[in-house]
Parts: sequence; structure tokens; C-alpha cells
Amino acid sequence: MAKRATIKDVAARAGVSIATVSNVFSGKKPVNPDLAKKVEEAAAELSYRLDRAASQLRTGRVQVVGMLVPNLDDTFFTSLVERVERLAHDDGYEVLVASSRDNPELEIARLNALLGWHPSGLIAVPCTNVIPQPIRSEIGRLPMVLADRIGEDNLPIDTVTMDNFAAGKAAAELLIPEHRDIVVAASHVAIRPIADRIAGVASVVEAHDGARLRVVELTSNVNAGSDILREWLLRETRPDAVVCLTNVTTLATLQAFASLNIDIPEDVSLIGFDDYTWMTARKVPLSAVRQPVEEMGQAIWNCLSDRIAGVAEPPRHIVLPGSLQVRRSVRSTPTARKDS
Repeated sequence: MAKRATIKDVAARAGVSIATVSNVFSGKKPVNPDLAKKVEEAAAELSYRLDRAASQLRTGRVQVVGMLVPNLDDTFFTSLVERVERLAHDDGYEVLVASSRDNPELEIARLNALLGWHPSGLIAVPCTNVIPQPIRSEIGRLPMVLADRIGEDNLPIDTVTMDNFAAGKAAAELLIPEHRDIVVAASHVAIRPIADRIAGVASVVEAHDGARLRVVELTSNVNAGSDILREWLLRETRPDAVVCLTNVTTLATLQAFASLNIDIPEDVSLIGFDDYTWMTARKVPLSAVRQPVEEMGQAIWNCLSDRIAGVAEPPRHIVLPGSLQVRRSVRSTPTARKDS
């Protein structure tokens, strides 16, 4: 097996000092562009990579932040990760990303793995309403920010969320009173953001006599959710409208509608969630609740970078507004329903 190249080998190949090589890769001190180019070329020729673990052992600190999300198949979480990565990189940090796959046991294992790096800070979106023990044990010792799925109030940690109740309410107000029979396509009703969105929809529906709200739990898997909703639609009276509470349940609903030849909005009006580009790349663009992903990423990084810098003010609990994008997937007046 070939010997792995060291920083000393790169310095010798480039004809510079070890300190210069270190500065090129760490960015701690500026390096003459010509010298930096020599170092980068030498590193490429030797297939050298900076050994961050070794650097950590020497300095006791590494410019790395851990980030845990419930599911990387969910576009919302990948978008949030991408935003945080850009901001962290601009400040000289790398982000180690892990997914719990919506599994509490795996969540603990992944958190312990991230914490094993002794990161400068941690960002976590819990997979349930319960704050995992590895996070609780680091309160007051490690800079941390929790985002999105916050199941407890007044936590002693910075939190960043969206106003989920208001988002659900806005979606329902677009439908009521023209649509009287509303179905909510939820992922996991026990998760607080989803429960708050349902409560927002319910607050509007329940205020109108004769209006009905039904909730269908579809899980966080597109194909499984599509099957669940398809079977539900075959059994139940077709609703006037469906409000989807995640981008995954939006895709699952579209898939179920396609399998049953349900047209939007002629047969059923539809409001999606998260508002990604594909929602407008359709014959009928989807109305959707847009989560403030850019703003959430910025708020998360602002909080974490302040804590890393030693800011000791009381915990911040930031709640950002969403916005409703109105398009042609919601009809303005009810039409005769085609029951399956």
C-alpha cells in the first residue's frame, strides 16, 4: 500500500515551508497567490488532503460544525443544509451533515458521532418533539441551535422556527368559504410543526358552519403516502380541496391524484407546501406555502456564530413568517365533484 502524503511532502514538492502549506489550507494567514498555486499543484500531484482529525488533536479545536436533520430525502432539509453550508463556508467553517432517518435511536447514534468530533457548534432538527439526551447533556457547554421541530417551549437553547399556525391558517383562508370539505395531507400528526399547521387550518374551518376538516396521515415517504391517500380516496367522499403540509405529502398527493385521474383544480383544489421550482413547472402551477428557508438558514447561522464567539445573552427563540403563493391550483368557485 502506498504511503499517504504528508504536509511535509507537499512542502518539499512545492519548495515552501510547512507553515506556508498550513496557511494555504487553513486560510488563517494570506499567502502569495503564486506560492498558493504551487502548494495546490503539489497537493494535487501527491493526492494530499488536510488531516482535520490530526489538526484537532494538536489544537484541541476544529473549524467544524455538526448539523443533524431528520431526512435528507426531504427537499426542505437539504435546502436548509445548503444554506447553512454556504454561510458557514464564508466564515471559514466546514459542516458535517448527518440524517437520523426519522429514527430516534439512529438520531442518538448520529449525534454521538458528530459530537465525537468535538465540533465548534451543533445545529439540530430533532426527529420528534423530544430533545435527544446527547443534546441535553451539552447544554451550557457547546454552542447549539435547534430548528424547525421544536416540541418544547422556553428551551435554554437558541431556536429558529416558522410560524406554522399562521401558515396553516393562511392556506385555509384561501379555500374557505368556497370550499367546504377540506382534507389535510399530513406527514406525522404528532410532530409539533405539523400539529400547529393542522391547528391553523382547523381554526378557520371550524369558524364556518357546514365546513368539514379531515386529516390523513401519509408518513414522510412519497410512495407510501401516495398509496395511503389513494386508498383513502377510494373509500371516502372526495373533498373539495386538499392542503398538503410538507413537500413530501404534496408529491404523494399529486401521485395519488394522477393514479385516479383527479384533475386540479377542476375536481379538487390543491395547496402544496415549501414552494419549490417544480411546483410552477406544471400545466397547472400549484398554490403553496413558502417556508422562509433563506431567512431560517441565516438566523440559525447568526445565532450559532454568536454563541461560538462567546455571546452570552439569554436564549433567542426566533419565529419567522411563511408566505402563501397563490396560483391556479385553487379554483375560485366550487364545481360539481366527481366521486370515485
